[in-house]
Amino acid sequence: MANSSQILEDLLNSPPTSALPITYQWLLPNRKGLENFLSTFSSSSPSQDSAATCTDNGPALNTSTQDPNDMPNSITASEAMSKPRSASANRTSQTPTDSGPALNTSSQNPNDMPSSLSGVDAMTKPRSSPSPTTNPTHEISIFTAATESFTHANTNTTISQSLSSFHPLITHAKNHNISTRAYISVALGCPYEGPSVSPTRVASIATSLLDMGVSQISVADTTGMGTPPKTATLLKTLQKAGVRPENLALHFHDTYGTALVNTMVGLEHGVRVFDASVAGLGGCPFSPGASGNVATEDLAHLCEGLGVGTGVDVEEIARIGEWISGEVGRGNESRAGRATLAKARL
Repeated sequence: MANSSQILEDLLNSPPTSALPITYQWLLPNRKGLENFLSTFSSSSPSQDSAATCTDNGPALNTSTQDPNDMPNSITASEAMSKPRSASANRTSQTPTDSGPALNTSSQNPNDMPSSLSGVDAMTKPRSSPSPTTNPTHEISIFTAATESFTHANTNTTISQSLSSFHPLITHAKNHNISTRAYISVALGCPYEGPSVSPTRVASIATSLLDMGVSQISVADTTGMGTPPKTATLLKTLQKAGVRPENLALHFHDTYGTALVNTMVGLEHGVRVFDASVAGLGGCPFSPGASGNVATEDLAHLCEGLGVGTGVDVEEIARIGEWISGEVGRGNESRAGRATLAKARL
């Protein structure tokens, strides 16, 4: 497998053509990872269009008269296709030591937020025959956790230390017109401290990250311990702390089969961006037994059944899920994907 810098260089030199905007999110574990990313990015790419990336001067204003709890017309599904952790998460448990960036792709920029309409309205506005584009956006991603035990196991730091280390990364990225997405792991249950994680602590971490200038926060149920009541309590706590739905993404693992019902709770609370992984790939080396992210195919199938558009071709993504599952030597975890392919072969 190519290393992260080689993947980045290839994407910069030969970007794929797409009818819709593509955002590549590169997971950076530390300052060295950012420096490696910027070195490759600067040498292989023309200046990124700052209008498409880091133009945020603060949280976006949502002046929509629509009830945020109404079922939306569409969502953004952010594909959590990580490297290097994908290999370890799907095969063996090992501590990530790669100091380069890891890749997370999305078919739509999750940070696009209009000033006079809700994100849902923006995503459902009619498009007039979009022209193919080969100019993707690149963002960086950083991660911390909602418990001290997990933070120490995952990054060998405290929560406070991890937050302190982020400020220069975010500032440095902004100086290069690159926006930053932050992850808060184990927000709904920790393998070391149990299922009762303080939602107030999650909210405090989230507000600190927003104050530093991150463009979006992905709140992660890394262990899959989240339940609908816990998810609702967390989202209400975040809202009370001033973290608005348009600043959030939700990242559910499906260990206990609750990812989709938790997604429903997120939709009801106004969240419109959800991380997913084709065929349910993924996991966590520090959470024994944790399954991968909710499958992209399952998320898209649920949303389409609710009349919520995703822009995802379920049959095509199901084929990709079957292929990649074979490549990594594991079962296809997507129920909707397996059913879709079975039906297509009748």
